[in-house]
This record gives sequence, structure tokens and C-alpha cells, in this order.
Amino acid sequence: MKVYTPLLLALGQTAYTLNVGPDYHHAIEDLDKDLPFSQPVTFAHLEWQRCLASTHTTPLDIAILGFPYDTSASYRPGARFGPRGIRAGSSREKKGRSYNTVYGVDPFEEDLTIVDCGDIPVTPFDAAHAFKQMEQGYRQVLHHGTPGNSTKQAEAGGWTHPRIISLGGDHSIVLPILRSLKAVYGPISVIHLDSHLDTWDPYEGYTGIASEQSAITHGTFFWHAAREGCINKGASVHGGLRTKLFGPKDYEIDETVVGFHRIEAHEIDVIGVEGIIKRTVDVVGYENPVYLSIDIDVLDPSIAPATGTPESGGWTTRELKRYIKGLEGLNLVGADVVEVSPPYDSAAETTSVAAADLIIDILAAMVKNKKGISKPAAAPVKDEL
Repeated sequence: MKVYTPLLLALGQTAYTLNVGPDYHHAIEDLDKDLPFSQPVTFAHLEWQRCLASTHTTPLDIAILGFPYDTSASYRPGARFGPRGIRAGSSREKKGRSYNTVYGVDPFEEDLTIVDCGDIPVTPFDAAHAFKQMEQGYRQVLHHGTPGNSTKQAEAGGWTHPRIISLGGDHSIVLPILRSLKAVYGPISVIHLDSHLDTWDPYEGYTGIASEQSAITHGTFFWHAAREGCINKGASVHGGLRTKLFGPKDYEIDETVVGFHRIEAHEIDVIGVEGIIKRTVDVVGYENPVYLSIDIDVLDPSIAPATGTPESGGWTTRELKRYIKGLEGLNLVGADVVEVSPPYDSAAETTSVAAADLIIDILAAMVKNKKGISKPAAAPVKDEL
């Protein structure tokens, strides 16, 4: 009597005798798993869903969403490949090996719906249309329901809209994001980590403006967002700045028009990470809805070389990770990591791996906030000597 097995059938072979004992069945079950270097590439091996399809109605808690766009970059292009690079950099992160010791939580074991929604299809040929696509795509995901969504949940401070972690893309993608968030939350407190201001008045320093859309670049989008009422003026923070300016007037515009509190990169040498965290939280507060935007060039280019406009003298990855931990308890309604340009990365994917790891920490902070376990306790009072 012939014995057929799925493996032998696949090989077009048969066997007359075969031991199909416990070891065989264990081997079959062992096939249904992901390895760090296997399977189609999604962020941290998350399930991929077509969240942008009009028929997609599955409630979401947290969504990963890619913005493959770099038409508004002023120097090095390539960030359109950022979402792909960051996902590849996250390959070692996956459920089953996902307990975050620093945050004390396993984001994938908290019974939350966390999915990779893929990328918004963004045209590289028409910037004005691209911005419409990005805003429409972000709104599509933002207005998904959340599991257990109800008026009672909203009154209790629960989430009624998913949290979206965006993968850039050049930094201008934040303008359509803030426009979308404004419709839900009103003006947003922004924590902006970057070597550059990104609040430049396009009509005061930039040249080559041929149309209204060409005035929106990855260095001017916050200026536009502020004029549109998207930013909570006076309750927003820059961190890691070390850029050259067109002149002192750039800082005046940053203060009066946009309303950011500035923290220079070199200040970390004086007040340390804890001092920078304190200044940030004092400005932003625990009650305001907060959007965290991380340009990967806030890191020193010796650590993250693959970016559009590198500036020396940046923070280290460890300092930035500690800073993000210090934001635990803030009401993060969205976040991004942008300006990752894989064509400039090393063969070791140094920048993409760093970007992915930052997102893992942001994800942990969001999950703890969702579970109501993230607001830090008051620091103990030390006895005076």
C-alpha cells in the first residue's frame, strides 16, 4: 500500500512505507512560523491589511502607515524608499520576542489590534496631488473605529481613533498629517526632533518658488501648518537643533509665527537627557494631544548617515531612546520617523535599523498609554544631607 504525504506529493514522489509518528506532525506544525529573515516584509512581521480600501472596516488600535514620498526634499532624494527600508530594518522584531524591558510591556501581547497598513500610493510627479493623496490616506485610517469604541469610552478618556505611526518619506508628509489630526483633535502640540527648524518662511529665505505648492518643502511645512491653525502654539517643542540659519529672523519667525520652544543639540552636554525631557514635558503637558515627529537626522550622521540633509554634532541613539522613554505618559495621538534615505545607508542598514528601533519604543509607549499604565509616578523626594 502506498503512503502519500504533502511533501512527497510536492516532489512528485511516493513511498511504500513512511513513519508518520509524533516527530512528523511536530515538523509540520513547525512550518507555521516566521524567522527574522523570512516572509514578506512588513513592520515587525505584523499582519498586513488593506486599510486604505473602502471596504476595510476592521477596527484598529495602532496602525503602521508608509508615506513613500520625497518630491519636496531640497538636497538628497531617496526617502521615498524610507518605508521599505524601515520595514526591512525591523525584521528582527516580531511577536514572541517582543517584550520591551525598558517599558515593561509586550506590545503584541496586550490584546490590541496592531497592523501594518502598507503604503499610501503617492505620485512622484505632481506634488499638489500627492499632498491630497497623503491627507486622504491618513484620514482613511484615522477614521477607522477602535475596538470597543463608544461614547462611554470617550468620556473615560479612551481612544476613539486609532494611533498611526507613519514611516517617511521626506518631512513634508507631516503637513497633510497635521491637517488630518486637526479635524479630530484641534491644534496639536508637536514634539519635533530634528537638526533643522522646518519652520522657515518660504518667502523670506527660499528661492525658486514657482507656485503655491512649490513653497511647501521639507523645511517650510511647519510654517504652513501654523498658519493653518494645526499647531498648538506655545505648547510645542523642537529638540536636537543644530542647523545654520538664513539669519536671526528665522528664530523670530519660529517664535512668533509658529510658537515652538527650542532645545539645541549641544544643550544635552549641559543639562543632560533628563533636563531636556523636563523642559519638553513642562512645555507640552500631560493633557494636550501630542504628535511626535522624528527626523532621523536628529541623530549624528556617524550613527544615521542615510538621510537627506545630514548635520554633524547630533544626539546618539541611546540618548534619543532615553528621551522617548521620558515622554511616557504624554497623550501621543500620532508619531512618525522620517527622512530615512536607504540609498545612502551602509550595507549594515545602520540608519534603517535605528529608525525601526525608535518606532518599537514609540509603539511600547502608545500601548502603555492605551492600557492606562503609562503616566509616571511622582519622583521620590530625596532627603537633604
